Amino acid sequence: MELKYEFYIGATPEQVWNAFVSPEGTRKTFFGCVIDSTFKEGESMAYVGPGADGDQTVHVYGTIAAYKPHEVFSFIEHPGPSYHPNHEELESRVTFTLEVVGGCTKLTLVNDQWTENHPSLENASGHWWMILSNIKTVAETGKTLDFGW
Repeated sequence: MELKYEFYIGATPEQVWNAFVSPEGTRKTFFGCVIDSTFKEGESMAYVGPGADGDQTVHVYGTIAAYKPHEVFSFIEHPGPSYHPNHEELESRVTFTLEVVGGCTKLTLVNDQWTENHPSLENASGHWWMILSNIKTVAETGKTLDFGW
């Protein structure tokens, strides 16, 4: 199974990148989370923020597969421990790619290599639309979308 999304964003690659990688950006676009990582290939990463285990809830964790600023960010991920007791066995790959198209930036997200019967697949297919729409809005306007939560 592969989830694939493409968005055209009226912002520079740097602005789009910052919306989904920088602490200021991820707090806005990933519901208060920041990425805890050195951003070196082969090293660990985690999305940490408010959730079931308090302000330091690990929502997703894994290993950096590729990291080239303003071009590609890819990681192998597992759901956080508070989501599924067998979280270590569950895995998928997430890859963000940026490219300049005219005066805008094309953001492509591919979420693939899902473990068979992964319980987060259905949830991810809906939540990516919200996250990517938020990234587009933040990169273009600096404001977040109000999902009414």
